[in-house]
Amino acid sequence: MSLSVSKLNSNILIAENRRAAPEFSQKVRVLCWVMTQPKHLKSRTQHIRATWGKRCNIVLYMSSEVSDFPTVGLNVSEGRSQLYWKTIRAFQHIHTHHLDDADWFLKADDDTFVVLENLRYGLSKHNAEEPQYFGRRFTPFIAQGYMSGGAGYVLSKEALRRFVKGFADGLCTHNTETEDVGLGKCMETMKVQMGDSRDVLGRQTFHPYPPDYYLPRQTPRPRPWYLIYEHYQPVEGPGCCSDLAISFHYIDAVQMHTLEYYTYHLRPYGYKYRFNPNVKIQVRQEKRWLIQTLGVIHLKRKELLYV
Repeated sequence: MSLSVSKLNSNILIAENRRAAPEFSQKVRVLCWVMTQPKHLKSRTQHIRATWGKRCNIVLYMSSEVSDFPTVGLNVSEGRSQLYWKTIRAFQHIHTHHLDDADWFLKADDDTFVVLENLRYGLSKHNAEEPQYFGRRFTPFIAQGYMSGGAGYVLSKEALRRFVKGFADGLCTHNTETEDVGLGKCMETMKVQMGDSRDVLGRQTFHPYPPDYYLPRQTPRPRPWYLIYEHYQPVEGPGCCSDLAISFHYIDAVQMHTLEYYTYHLRPYGYKYRFNPNVKIQVRQEKRWLIQTLGVIHLKRKELLYV
């Protein structure tokens, strides 16, 4: 018997997998803007367009030049020193042209992989009219911290309004070349709160590095350089990352398509999924306590029978 799946059966499986996604895609509208540049369109950006980019309600590729890719040309130069300028101009462009087209506004680099369904699920619990933004929370430089630029971050509609207003009113300025720190400073100034994007088990969903930086089990050691800035106590090994992970950074073209395959196509036949994100930790703990208590009672009853 052949192990291959027919085209018809494959289409049925894909349709079943996507059955729940359209509901969230209309209820939680996400505009994605990807920070890119002309020399990356073939090596990076086209692979986002072929994978996760098509799952955004709207996707904009922000560059220094207009092209038929298509890209939006911003009035900036290229280079690391221009990243925050590009971020400012991108959000200003979105505020002017797309404010009412989405509820949430995701910024991602052109080497970041994003699982939109997991992002929408996490955002579905929050109100886009509240001033808040989500991502991988880092600790230094700003009192409330800031979200990692590489892992991607998402602003609510009200956070976007406040960010643009901050520059219009002169409350926020281009005072650093470090994009994520600069945005974090403006968020703090404009009273935009940092949300907790971890899952119900406290596992991270936004990741500034590829999966192999986090997943291998490690022996006790000093905190490695890529975990220095973590706001929450980092976990290494299989418990590091949520089953509903949202993003990974520094993903090349091959890894982009590999993660696409692992996320949307690979399935273990007959496997019953165990993680239910809607079950509260407290319920699990109470159930565990009840089982342990009943077990003790049962043992004591057995002891009494033999007295």
